[in-house]
Amino acid sequence: MQTHEIRKRFLDHFVKAGHTEVPSASVILDDPNLLFVNAGMVQFVPYFLGARTPPYSRATSIQKCIRTPDIDEVGITTRHNTFFQMAGNFSFGDYFKREAIELAWSLLTSGLDDGGYGLDPERLWATVYLDDDEAAGLWREIAGLPPERIQRRGMADNYWSMGIPGPCGPSSEIYYDRGPGFGVDGGPVANEDRYLEIWNLVFMQNERGEGTSKEDYEILGPLPRKNIDTGMGVERVALVLQDVHNVYETDLLRPVIDLVQARAPRRYDAGNHADDVRYRIIADHSRTAAILIGDGVSPGNDGRGYVLRRLLRRVIRSAKLLGIDTPIVGDLMATVRDSMGPSYPELIDDFDRINRIAVAEETAFNRTLASGSRLFDEVAAATKSAGASVVSGSDAFTLHDTYGFPIDLTLEMASEAGLAVDEGGFHELMLQQRQRAKADAAARKHAHADLTAYRELVDAGPTEFTGFDELSSEAKILGIFVDGRRVPVVAHAAHGEAAMGGVGDRVELVLDRTPLYAESGGQIADVGSITGVGSGASAKAAVTDVQKIAKTLWVHRVNVESGEFVEGDTVVAAVDPEWRRGATQGHSGTHMVHAALREVLGPNAVQAGSLNRPGYLRFDFNWQGPLTEDQRTRIEEVTNEAVQADFEVHTFTEKLEKAKAMGAMALFGEAYPDEVRVVEIGGPFSLELCGGTHVHNSAQIGPVTILGESSIGSGVRRVEAYVGLDSFRHLAKERALMAALASSLKVPSEEVPARVAGLVERLKAAEKELERSRLASARAAATNAAAGAERIGNVHLVAQRMASGMTAADLRSLVGDVRGKLGAGPGVVALIAEGEGGTVPYVVAANAEAQDLGIRADDLVKRLAAAVDGRGGGKADLAQGSGKDAAGIDAALDAVRAEIAVIARAS
Repeated sequence: MQTHEIRKRFLDHFVKAGHTEVPSASVILDDPNLLFVNAGMVQFVPYFLGARTPPYSRATSIQKCIRTPDIDEVGITTRHNTFFQMAGNFSFGDYFKREAIELAWSLLTSGLDDGGYGLDPERLWATVYLDDDEAAGLWREIAGLPPERIQRRGMADNYWSMGIPGPCGPSSEIYYDRGPGFGVDGGPVANEDRYLEIWNLVFMQNERGEGTSKEDYEILGPLPRKNIDTGMGVERVALVLQDVHNVYETDLLRPVIDLVQARAPRRYDAGNHADDVRYRIIADHSRTAAILIGDGVSPGNDGRGYVLRRLLRRVIRSAKLLGIDTPIVGDLMATVRDSMGPSYPELIDDFDRINRIAVAEETAFNRTLASGSRLFDEVAAATKSAGASVVSGSDAFTLHDTYGFPIDLTLEMASEAGLAVDEGGFHELMLQQRQRAKADAAARKHAHADLTAYRELVDAGPTEFTGFDELSSEAKILGIFVDGRRVPVVAHAAHGEAAMGGVGDRVELVLDRTPLYAESGGQIADVGSITGVGSGASAKAAVTDVQKIAKTLWVHRVNVESGEFVEGDTVVAAVDPEWRRGATQGHSGTHMVHAALREVLGPNAVQAGSLNRPGYLRFDFNWQGPLTEDQRTRIEEVTNEAVQADFEVHTFTEKLEKAKAMGAMALFGEAYPDEVRVVEIGGPFSLELCGGTHVHNSAQIGPVTILGESSIGSGVRRVEAYVGLDSFRHLAKERALMAALASSLKVPSEEVPARVAGLVERLKAAEKELERSRLASARAAATNAAAGAERIGNVHLVAQRMASGMTAADLRSLVGDVRGKLGAGPGVVALIAEGEGGTVPYVVAANAEAQDLGIRADDLVKRLAAAVDGRGGGKADLAQGSGKDAAGIDAALDAVRAEIAVIARAS
């Protein structure tokens, strides 16, 4: 039975029983306690609490749910999913335990022709809360369950709440016995792999208080009325009705695995546990990502956006680890659409947007992976060469802060390399960074500060900015402030006992006129100096920042280096000329890039923000999807053509509306005065409203080199570039790199790409030859291993440590060859090796005759795992796993021998 049919039968069953069908709520329902909707009853909480009167007395729904606390377990086991569908029926003060049990039992056990699922009643078990005699009695009366198939469990298992204050109550869970092939007998209390929970009936009758676990909260009292909340796991019922081993083999997840399998060089369920985990991660996370994007979440760096970003990045990296080097996210989204669309038509209707956002994240993350992975490899190699086993917190922080490498990815890669990460050190550095940013913002900005001390100066009139025409201006000190307090004098700390303002104090000077630019419009503040004149000539201060108060008053943040400054003194304020030259290049370069973007992309490339400083610019603009390489190249060409044209730069003031009518570009959302300053470069080429400083002619900008383009949010892109001398230096490094390559390869520079391509092809050919040689060696090893088989009782056993460096795939290939050479009679092969990165792969195979004696490969692999700190699994004929402790290899093989000896004696 397909999942869509399972859903339909559920809803039809409860609608027929008088329930109102309620559509699934969005997974980002507005609930301050939940990041995502994680249970079917979430949208009904106000009804359960009595805060609102429900419009119906009974309801049914199939709710989209997302749970992410166990995200790291997804794929490792087959029981964890981030997205699942919870089918539920709800009663708001209408029916209670009896009818809830009757309705569930009839749906599960009624025949297919009667609209049920047709499950065998003899394979169903129930659990109830410890003292819930009523529920136990109802299961005996309604379902005819014998007492031994009704098990009582404690609060952790059979008393339900959302994990936060709210409704709660005892529950009764329904389990399906999958048979002895899945584990030991004894019901759910003995084995929840064999006995699979498919439905939870919550008898919601109380309200809980605060608590930190499933058992330590206070029951505050009864709810206004008794309610029913049930949750049937759609995926788990599909697993049972489709007769597959786990949810990843059901009709909604298997198509994704099949797609990946068609692209990957290594197949699913081929004995490589690590690969199987990657397949499952891709299958699970792909559909969760599609659901999240469909419900309005975009990739980001915090909250829901970060969860989505992490899911997509795990998908992308898992695909790469499977050997898929080409983009795949678009195909994954299409597969999810096709499989989930019949139940969730919004995935079809909104597919273009969902696909565009997911593919854009793949493109951006591929850039991050390329740079960050290389650096991580260097860090890992350096850590190991130093004899250490822990990547330092500072290295992890550098990967995150400089290269955008998420800490969870660093942790995963470190684990795969046999290393740990100093997480404490990393988080301490992150905390320090946040504290620095907060302190810096508080020091530089006055928006939320108490500005009472500055009010007199603000009211007196604006500071005269002279920097458009000169770099040095004589000025009068209107006010002196130390840590926000107005003082009459400030002096260098060593000037004398009367000095005011010392180390660590925030000293600010307000002048009546200044050439120093105050940070605004994306241009950071000028640096320079303020010096005394006449009798105060000994006074000197370095200007480190300039900010505006009330958009009119220039406030100079300074370090007093000598002498003293007194309110009313005359001083000279000067801009550092080198700084200003670079600043004007950066700001004018920003205008040129903006104009080029609009020429190449069209008028929809609207400015969304900018930052420029000497030698550097970044420009944010509204645009859906990444730029093509041709677009990026053309933007750079248009920009530099305008630079080479040596356009004159004209500035003039104009009425706001007239300036806009002329075509002057304004930053969306920015408040402009009635009179605005217009900057024109090259006539119609660039015309913008701008109060910043600029070059006189476009040629003074110098070369512009675009460094990259990326997404910084949904529908917003960012271009970064060097200008002037910084651009030249960057190009010089690139030229030196090319020259070094040409010298090493002994070819002219223009032939380097072809020579590198040739070397890559030769390397691939050499790797193939090495692989052929390795396989030949492996086959020889198999022959030798079979010849050296030992005999325990009537069992032929090969239990050997193989050559270092072998992978699980190598061992899996070998065990088949060895087992085939053992001849007739019971035969077992257990191979183990010390793999790369500190891993210890192992594979066990048992032939049919050995299985007849009771020897199972999946049991033996657990003996290996216990000795080498590993895990593993499989089937009776073949199982595999991986450990971490190579020192336990000999003990592991001895454990296998001992286990077989016990079974051989018993037989």
